[in-house]
Amino acid sequence: MKRFKNILLVCDEDGLHDDLIGRAIWLAKSNGARIEIVDTISAAPGELARLYGALPGSRAHDVEFAVLEFQRERLASIAGPILSEGIEVGQNVLQGVPFVEIIRKVLRDGNDLVLKGAPADPEGPFPLFASTDMHLLRKCPCPVWLMKKSRRRRFARILAAVDPDPDDRQRDSMNTVIMDLATSLAARDEAELHVVNAWRLEGESTLRHSGFARVAEEELDRLLEDRRTQSEGKLDALVGPYEGLAKNLRVHLVKGEAKDVVPSLANNQRTDLIVMGTVARTGISGLFIGNTAEAILNHVNCSIMAVKPPGFETPVQ
Repeated sequence: MKRFKNILLVCDEDGLHDDLIGRAIWLAKSNGARIEIVDTISAAPGELARLYGALPGSRAHDVEFAVLEFQRERLASIAGPILSEGIEVGQNVLQGVPFVEIIRKVLRDGNDLVLKGAPADPEGPFPLFASTDMHLLRKCPCPVWLMKKSRRRRFARILAAVDPDPDDRQRDSMNTVIMDLATSLAARDEAELHVVNAWRLEGESTLRHSGFARVAEEELDRLLEDRRTQSEGKLDALVGPYEGLAKNLRVHLVKGEAKDVVPSLANNQRTDLIVMGTVARTGISGLFIGNTAEAILNHVNCSIMAVKPPGFETPVQ
């Protein structure tokens, strides 16, 4: 994988774990990349001093300085093991709304990957994606990798969720990026690569059950078979160039809604990572494909890498 050269590693306390640091080191070594370590303080510059303005003398400014210095020392301790691997490391404490400042950092410095830990939900089976995580998935212009802590050092199974359509250049380009990333990661970890595409016939329920639009069962079966065959052909065309690049490639063409199919397959296969797109088209900045991506994220127990279509423009300035 020679894709990522300028990795932004978000080290907030809730999502920081050894797997995150280890993956960042591997990515940097594999790509000859530098790492920028950041954390955020949810207060604009000077806001802490104003908050503690009732303190006598200059102590209010001392409080803000102490908070910043503590965060800088914390990032320096995280950077130590990375530096020892011969990787170039920068450190930066950002101040303001976390997702906004992270995205501004990406825009300003050209980071090509945001790598962040996904905090676990102590009362449920799935990772609890925080507000910052969801904003980054919707609005960050570069790929966002939310890593869940795992007992395994390597991924055993990776799932690429695709929706091929050669007539839609934006969507097809995003599918290519998904496949490029998923196959590279699967090859590195010697993982199984599962590629899934959910297909359905629009209006099937109406055609089958409506008294006004109902069609004969034989005709409906023919329409369904035609739709399945078309989907199969598009999926084969997308996956074909990647055969042989992953150790064990398995293709799943499943009838149903993506928001149901992808979580079901991911959980049944005990998937470690899903690589997927989160935005349908560049003209609607930061909008999920309906509720599909969000529904998937809230019902899987694994890490997520989310990519945007070429030309995506973030609403963050």
